[in-house]
Amino acid sequence: MPQTTSSRTASFARFSWGVLAYNLGVIVWGAFVRATGSGAGCGSHWPDCNGEILPRAESIETAIEFTHRITSGLALVLVVVQLVWALRLFERGHLARRATVASMILMLTEAALGAGIVLLEYVADDASAGRAAWMALHLVNTFLLVAALTLAAWWADAERSSRALDAGGGLGWYLAIGALALVITGMAGAVTALGDTLFPSASLAEGLAADASPTAHFLVRLRVIHPIVATGTFLYLVMTSALVTAARPEPRVRRAAIALVVSLAVQMGAGLLNLALLAPVWMQLVHLLLADAAWIALVVLGASALGAPRASAAPRPAIA
Repeated sequence: MPQTTSSRTASFARFSWGVLAYNLGVIVWGAFVRATGSGAGCGSHWPDCNGEILPRAESIETAIEFTHRITSGLALVLVVVQLVWALRLFERGHLARRATVASMILMLTEAALGAGIVLLEYVADDASAGRAAWMALHLVNTFLLVAALTLAAWWADAERSSRALDAGGGLGWYLAIGALALVITGMAGAVTALGDTLFPSASLAEGLAADASPTAHFLVRLRVIHPIVATGTFLYLVMTSALVTAARPEPRVRRAAIALVVSLAVQMGAGLLNLALLAPVWMQLVHLLLADAAWIALVVLGASALGAPRASAAPRPAIA
C-alpha cells in the first residue's frame, strides 16, 4: 500500500532527527580529537591521511583522527540523502525544504573549515591566534549547521510549518539577540577549551592565578571571559523565555521554553564542575554536548514562538 503524504513526512522527520543525533556524535568526537591532541594524527594531509586513503593506524592519534574523518564523511552522505528526499517530498518554498538546503550548504562549509584547520596545521600543540580564530569560526558554523538540521526535522511536521515565520510583537528581536549571545558564549567556550587543553593547571588555585597573570599566554588570560559571558547569556535567555511564554502561551512554546531554561541551568552547573575538575577530557565533551542541547532548545523555542499557529483569533500581545 502506498504511503500517505503524512506518513512520508513523518518518515522524513524521523530520519532528520536521526541525522541530527548522528551529527551531534560527530561534533563531540571532533572535540575529542582536539582535547586529546590527535588533530595531527593524519599529518597535514587532507582528504587523505598521511598520504594514504586507508592509512595504517600506527598511533592512537591517527586512529582517532581517521575515525573522525570517516564519521564526518558519513554525516555528509546522510545530509545528501536528506536533501534529495526533501527536494522530492516538499514543494518549493516549504520551510523544511529550505532548512535542508541550508543544512547541505553548512555541511560543506563545515568540511571546508575542518580541512583548513588540518592544512594550516592548526592542530596538536599549536597555540597561535590563528588557531583560536579558526576554532571560534568552526564553532559558529557548527551551531548554524545544528540549527538547520533541527529546523529541517521540526518543520517536516505539517502543523509546525503551516504558515510563514512571523517576527511580530518584537519577539524575533529578543530571540535573535539571545541566539547571538549563545553563539558568542560558544565561541568563547571554544577558545577556553583550547586554552584548557594546551595549558592545563595542576590545581584550581594555580589556574585562577594564571588567568589573572599579565605574563600568561593569551589563551590562558582569555579563559576568564567565558564564564562572565555565559552568566550574562543565561540571565538574558531566562528573561527572554518568560517574555516569549507570556506572549505565546501555546503549550508547545511553554515546553520549549522550559527545555531551554532547564538545559541552560544544567549547562551552568556543568561549567562549574568542569572548572572545579580542571577540565578533564570527558567533562569537556559533556559540556559541549550540553551546549548543543541548549542551542537546539533555543532554536525550537524560536521556531515554536514565531511559527506556531495562533491559539485564538484575538490579537497577540506585543512586547514593548
